[in-house]
Amino acid sequence: MSLCGRLYSAGYDRFSARIDRRGGREHRRRLVEDAAGVVLEIGAGTGGNFSLYRAAARVVALEPDPDMRARAQRAAAGMAVPIEVIEGDAMALPFPDASFDTVVSSLVLCTVPDPARALAEARRALGPRGTLRFYEHIRAHDTRLARWQDRLERPWRWFGRGCHPNRDTLTLICAAGFAVTELQEFDLPPAPPIVRPHILGTAKSRSQDEPAST
Repeated sequence: MSLCGRLYSAGYDRFSARIDRRGGREHRRRLVEDAAGVVLEIGAGTGGNFSLYRAAARVVALEPDPDMRARAQRAAAGMAVPIEVIEGDAMALPFPDASFDTVVSSLVLCTVPDPARALAEARRALGPRGTLRFYEHIRAHDTRLARWQDRLERPWRWFGRGCHPNRDTLTLICAAGFAVTELQEFDLPPAPPIVRPHILGTAKSRSQDEPAST
């Protein structure tokens, strides 16, 4: 762990608290409250979702960053749902096929170096009956804002520790073999314009002839 990492993690918590006060917590509650069975949360950050789980039998929280993970481990203590925080990479999940009933992705696919690979791993770990629950920001539909997301991607990626503001994450989810079963798109005003809009939804593995959205 490093001083820079600890400072970033602390700053991340303060920024998240500000977003939570203006609607973010409600979106995260809707994301994880009904997550059922054995749950894998990829990129759990500092554990901001942990207190919102209600239906899960247990949660395995994967976080590669040591400073974030240390905060998440402290946050996991005493939760109503058992939560195990572990080191790991979403692009190479250390679990057998069909290990989980639910995978949760919360504002993380923007930072994964290869999101397509991470989604393929999520699908493998879920098996045919599992559910992906996602809450992510996506590339803007407005062409002017999308161009700014492209122009500012490199400095923002440095500032946001790998965050790509211009990823078309919903398309990536569908391309990974998921059928979207529920979807809401919205603007989250407290978030900087460069990381808007957001999506919240669920998806299941689809058969070869099944459409990507229902």
